Amino acid sequence: MANGSDLEQKLARLLSAEKLGVLSTCGEGQPYASLVAFAASDDSSHLVFATPRPTRKYANLTANAKVAMLIDNRSNRASDFRQAMAATAVGAVQELRKAKNSRLIRLYVETHPQLEDFVWSPTCAVLDMRVERYFIVERFQNVTELRIKR
Repeated sequence: MANGSDLEQKLARLLSAEKLGVLSTCGEGQPYASLVAFAASDDSSHLVFATPRPTRKYANLTANAKVAMLIDNRSNRASDFRQAMAATAVGAVQELRKAKNSRLIRLYVETHPQLEDFVWSPTCAVLDMRVERYFIVERFQNVTELRIKR
């Protein structure tokens, strides 16, 4: 993603401010949504999250790496229709090899220090979502697609 546009700056602020997103996976022909703690890379091209391996979410991810994640700043007030922003990231995930020097794992632990023990537990998988594009919604129905340049 090129730096500088107003939309890219808004997206970066959203990804920096929000700590939870809704991950969408698909398994056995059915969609499945999960709330996950995530961390975003500085260039917004990676979203990192962790999950226990013995979960439906992990089984879905290993069967089909294509996912979407919704991140938004709604406050459940009427003003959200004018002021809230939502970004749906679309891409594919891969499990990260656990290493103390992994840049993305460090980013995740720095963002969520309360989850450090969980991250290093043997049953936890840390996943890297390589974002291909974002669909950004502002002012209720203004939708813009932002492609990630690699």
